[in-house]
Amino acid sequence: MQDDKTAEASATEDPFVAALLREREGYVARGLDERVSQVDEQLKLRNFNPRNAPKNTKAQPKQQTR
Repeated sequence: MQDDKTAEASATEDPFVAALLREREGYVARGLDERVSQVDEQLKLRNFNPRNAPKNTKAQPKQQTR
């Protein structure tokens, strides 16, 4: 089962946009707000606005894996 972000990345036909969305997801998970903003700028240059994407990483709880 795919989550919304993964489904969104696979729904785009542009492989570069899909890669940016996956990259963005990694930065959000690690709390790298500045990098998220940089990826968002690149997405906007490609006329793509991620739906329901968090504006910053502070709103996202960090997941712990063991």
